Amino acid sequence: MNKILLEVKNLNVVLDNERIIENLSFQAVEGEILTILGPNGAGKSVLLRTLLGFLPYEGSIVWNQKLKVGYLPQGLNQLKVKDLPLTVWDFFVLKNPIPKKDEIIQFLNLVGLEKEILYKVAGHLSGGQFQRMLVAWVLISHPHILFFDEPTTGIDIGGGETIYSLLHTISKKENLTLFLVTHDLNIVYKYSNNVLCLNRKGHSCLGSPKEILSPENLEQLFGTEIKFYEHH
Repeated sequence: MNKILLEVKNLNVVLDNERIIENLSFQAVEGEILTILGPNGAGKSVLLRTLLGFLPYEGSIVWNQKLKVGYLPQGLNQLKVKDLPLTVWDFFVLKNPIPKKDEIIQFLNLVGLEKEILYKVAGHLSGGQFQRMLVAWVLISHPHILFFDEPTTGIDIGGGETIYSLLHTISKKENLTLFLVTHDLNIVYKYSNNVLCLNRKGHSCLGSPKEILSPENLEQLFGTEIKFYEHH
């Protein structure tokens, strides 16, 4: 049985006098893929940033081990760097220590990018290419815990499947723990061990995808009828 990696009790987060997360309690175990699910504004990204120590909170957050963490926040895209003359290579050499060229190429290949992209200006990549580069950039540090906030933003459905498959394979091989925010219910069902659901009305639940992704739970979570079809 895997060890409990994280214990959260009675977590409350208030930003700009607005309560974003209220009395949230849950556990995460080593080696699992935990998906955080909920409507826009439910506090999913806030929860990740709080767990990472970026935001003030009340309650208890206990990490039972000191481990290396990789984090890919939501909203990073090539538009923010389009005017900077940074190549893909430049992004990777910002790492400390600087990875070897062969290793960079290996991780680019893992996310479906060819080595020829290494010296292209990052701001000139397509949205999907840029997002794949960022995923490789996070993975190359060999973290024990991965925080991914909408990791397939800007990637087509086929590309998204490739990256989620990759994350799933790596997490199992290396016994990584993955905290994932996504709106894709089919991806949640296929790859998650557990689902933590949040909404601004104080409703939260934790369980396996089969338990959580029921029409009743989804309607309570999102406030409207959600049609979900399991893909085989």
